[in-house]
Amino acid sequence: MEPDYRVRAEGLTYLPLLRGKSAAMIFEKRSTRTRISTETGFSLLGGHPCFLTPQDIHLGVNESTRDTARVLSGLADIVLARVCSHSTLEQLEKEAAIPIINGLSDLYHPIQILADLLTLHEHYGSLKGLTVAWIGDGNNVLHSLMMSLPKLGVSLRIATPKGYEPDPTVTQEAQHLFKQSGTDLQLFSEPIEAARGSNVLVTDTWVSMGQEEEKQKRIRDFQGYQITMQTGSVAAPDWTFLHCLPRKSEEVNDEVFYSPCSLVFKEAANRKWTIMGLMVCILTDYRPQIPMLELNSVV
Repeated sequence: MEPDYRVRAEGLTYLPLLRGKSAAMIFEKRSTRTRISTETGFSLLGGHPCFLTPQDIHLGVNESTRDTARVLSGLADIVLARVCSHSTLEQLEKEAAIPIINGLSDLYHPIQILADLLTLHEHYGSLKGLTVAWIGDGNNVLHSLMMSLPKLGVSLRIATPKGYEPDPTVTQEAQHLFKQSGTDLQLFSEPIEAARGSNVLVTDTWVSMGQEEEKQKRIRDFQGYQITMQTGSVAAPDWTFLHCLPRKSEEVNDEVFYSPCSLVFKEAANRKWTIMGLMVCILTDYRPQIPMLELNSVV
């Protein structure tokens, strides 16, 4: 769906599929890509995005999350919430009468994965049969990859230091999804083993927002996890690199980050097209004019 908008929007400044619609954007955590992609994308579609920081909305402090959800249901058509705790999203969804999009939580980051998948589909022409290697922290981005990749026929190899593995409940559910789809999910402690034969190398920050006090310990614990050309040397010949940004040099060196293998800036730009596609899919009955991806049958 997203490439369809890009083709139709090329050369245009206005594609009014969401004319008259408004989006409430709750941001408990700062952002570059999520905010800019949503504001510019929603505006391009003719809608009005409303950016709400903790100073504006006092979610759960000055007003309860329950009351905020009900108030916004009468004022906006959709909510995108970038929150500290996943339980906040669950409460918003429970109380709101309008759709709630997870803009990021401590458990998942699904809108990032939409951009990742579009980027890989554009580069490889197909997702089915690819193998992705995650090298880094067992965080929210990884959790979203674990939930989405098996549905698209993609295998996943994960390398994390001891004590930084993905959430056990997420892992258990993911193992079921991978088994049902006939794809592979493997967990390692050595980055080279995860990278071996993989088409895509992915990492993320080692120190997420709210973990600043753990920074020095985390950097020590992640020694040996930096992605370099040596990591890529054991990957598939057509390997590429993804990072949701912002990036630190200890996570991936400049040689990889700025190389032709790196798709990071295309990945960042695709945040706009994928959030546009998601908003339109939720708020209208629009259907793309190009073929859509086929999902694996997963019980």
